[in-house]
Formats: sequence, C-alpha cells, structure tokens
Amino acid sequence: MDHFEYRNGEMYAENVSISAIADDVGTPFYCYSTATLVRHYKVFTDALAGLPALVCYSVKANSNIAVIRTLAEQGAGVDVVSSGELTRALRAGVAPDRIVFSGVGKTGGEISHALKSGILQINVESEPELAMVNLVAGELNCIAPVAIRVNPDIDALTHDKISTGRKENKFGIEWTRVHEVVTEARELANVDITGLAMHIGSQLTDLEPFRDAFQRLRDVVAILSADGLIIQRLDLGGGLGIPYDGGIAPSPEDYGRLVREYFADLECELLFEPGRLIAGNAGILVTKVIYVKEGASRKFVIVDAAMNDLMRPALYGATHQIVPATEPSGDAALTDADVVGPVCETGDTFATGLALPPLNAGDYLIIRTAGAYGAVMASAYNSRALVPEVMVSGDAFQIIRHRMDIDAFLELEQIPDWLGGNAGEPKEAT
Repeated sequence: MDHFEYRNGEMYAENVSISAIADDVGTPFYCYSTATLVRHYKVFTDALAGLPALVCYSVKANSNIAVIRTLAEQGAGVDVVSSGELTRALRAGVAPDRIVFSGVGKTGGEISHALKSGILQINVESEPELAMVNLVAGELNCIAPVAIRVNPDIDALTHDKISTGRKENKFGIEWTRVHEVVTEARELANVDITGLAMHIGSQLTDLEPFRDAFQRLRDVVAILSADGLIIQRLDLGGGLGIPYDGGIAPSPEDYGRLVREYFADLECELLFEPGRLIAGNAGILVTKVIYVKEGASRKFVIVDAAMNDLMRPALYGATHQIVPATEPSGDAALTDADVVGPVCETGDTFATGLALPPLNAGDYLIIRTAGAYGAVMASAYNSRALVPEVMVSGDAFQIIRHRMDIDAFLELEQIPDWLGGNAGEPKEAT
C-alpha cells in the first residue's frame, strides 16, 4: 500500500495534487510520501516484534537526508556503503551507534572516518580489508568493531546485476573459510569480531533463497560456537522484493516468521538492512508529455524524463507502472504506445506497447515505484539537469533537493590556461 491515489479524477500524494506540485516545481521531479515511508518502516519492524532487532535502512536505496531523517525519527538505524553516505547519515541526525558500514572497497580514509565517528560496526568483506581496518584502528589507538560478511554461495534467483551471495560474486568471504578468518582475526590487536553479516542480493521475490542462506549462516554460527567463538550480532542484510508490476512479493510478515524459525533461539542481536522495501513504493517520478509521435509501425509518447533520471529500465530491463496524473474515464479508448525519453539512446525507453488513454503534449504522467534506486542513480548524461526531489507530508510539500542545471555543473569545470583559461565562460569564436 502507498499514499498515491486518484481523488476526483486527479492523482494525489497524500493530500496534495500531483498536478499542483508539477505546475509549481516543473517537470520532471521525484515525489516522496512521508506517510508511505513511515508505514513501510513500521510494517517491517512490526514483523520483527519481540526479536532483539535493529533495522538499519539501506541508504543506497534513497540517500536524501530528508528521507533518512524521516526514518531516523521512527527509530531506524542506517546501513551505508561510502564515506559520503556516512556523512549524509550523520547530517540527517542518525546516532553513530546505529550506523553499519558495508561495501567491498572501503578505503583507509573511509575506515578512519567510520572509526572516528564511533559507528556500530564495519562489515568486513575480505582479509586485506580486515588487515586495513586493524592498521587504521591501530593508528587511531582504538578497537574496531567488526562483523565478517559471509558469502554463503546461494543463488538469490534475482537479476544477475543485483545478486551478491554466490561464490562468483565479489562480496564477502566464502562461508567455508569464515572459521579460519575469524580465528586469525582474534589475534589482531585492534579488531573486535562482534558478529557476522550476510546479504545475498536485492529484489528477492521468493523466500527460499533466504531460507537456504539462513541455514548456512546458522551452520557457521554453530561451527564458531563449538570452538568457543561467540557471535554477539548477526546482520541478515536486506533484499526483500516489492511488486513493481503488480506481481506478488513475499510479505514482511512471512519474512519475519522465517527469521524467527532460524534465529529466535540465538542469544544475539539481529540487524536488518531493508532499503527498496521501505523507499520503493514511497516515491514516484513525475514527467510531462512533450510530443505524441505516430511512427511507421509504433506510437511514441515522448516525455521530458529520461534514462539519466531513472536508470532502472535501461540498466535492468525493469518494469514500472506508468499512469496519467489525470484519471482516464472508464470508457477511454486505449491504444498501445512506447513511453520514451529525449536522450539519444534507443535504451531511453520506459515502457513498450503500454496501453494508454489519449494523451497530448503537456499532460503529466507518473512513473510509479520510483522511490528506490531512482534519484540516487541519476546522472547528467546529455548535460541534462539533475531533477528536483519533493517530499509530501499531509497537505504540505517541499523541495528537498533543488534542480541542478547546467550552470551548476559548469561551475565545477575549468578551461585550462593553454586554452584561454576561465572557468566555463563562453569564448568568442575566432
């Protein structure tokens, strides 16, 4: 469930008309619903009620500091994967002891930033990284709280580009070697192995891979415990999918029951890293029709949003529901059309053969389920502006990231001295 719905023939975000926002802000723009963010967070945490659980929102799904602050006020911690995300989390007001740092390529500087900030734990993904954490912690004269990320060699049955739990993926330490690595890590002077972490992929629409991975992780815990290596914390990652195209995805309640089945009897804290599940349906991308083009064999609805604004269809072949901001009448004649953007790539296509009512230039369209991996993956390809982000709460809305146009980017660029110098100012033709 989300809080985007038709009222009196117009799409609303909570109590605000999408068309009214579009008229004020201009298109394209992202719009996030506070009520939906809060609802999705509560549904997930309610499914874990009674467990010693800390839910750490995965910042990479949507890193706007207003989104992070909204969830932090509900009690969420966060999972970050870069120094930039850590800075965002701290700026949003997340307590350092509720922050987990994941990722396979943490630099010495990022590790130092994490340790100086006093975060809850660093999820280590390789032996060289473990050595680097020990080195940096030694230089800072502190003890680094570390969880070893386990690669369970489980196929998540999701898109290859977002599968992270197979042995051929770059993530984690092979599960058969975890005992050896943990044993050796106990000898490091500036590392405290506080737990294990695992994340097998994103957008899982079947619970069976979770079951297989949980069983493997439980086996690793048993092996370590038998050798006197006590695990205080288990980070079970995220990855629970959502229904982009109206399909079926596992419910948080079913996921919670599975977690209880495997871990309720263990005396350790459980961490979770949901991202898409919380933010995905809480956001939409609003775009405007530029032209309706009748091609030789296809009809094209050309809009002002493009693949640089929402990469998922081009990158993953992902499907998003697309609906008009004005509700079509029940007897509207539907015709098939491709919804495409203006970028000079055939891949700049949001939908093919989509049944749509009659549309005209200036009409607004809504691309749904765009709150996760939308704005965060955007680029300025074709020197296009980075679009605004808007947040709605009840009957109020506010821009939470302003449009970044070409002038903002040119301020960061510099013409070298041998070409006449001066940062981005036009040079007269000769």
